[in-house]
Amino acid sequence: MSTSIRHVRIHTTGDASVLRVERAELPPPGPGEVQIRQHAIGVNFVDIYHRTGAYALPALPAVLGVEGAGIVERVGDGVQDLAPGQRVAYA
Repeated sequence: MSTSIRHVRIHTTGDASVLRVERAELPPPGPGEVQIRQHAIGVNFVDIYHRTGAYALPALPAVLGVEGAGIVERVGDGVQDLAPGQRVAYA
């Protein structure tokens, strides 16, 4: 898996013009974490609510999105129920 990724991130709340496609370095997964190569993501009203500020985010800048599906690429220490190559979905 490449360590460079593209993601859509917001630095402030507002209309769709606050969405920014950015590149970032992807660190290795930490303890209890899993890295997933995304094959599909959901865009829902909760993402719009977060973007507009109607629902607060823990901190800005933030990457929006709370559901998706893909393949496990790497697992961090202590992860026992998932392994690289497994298909997963989350919501």
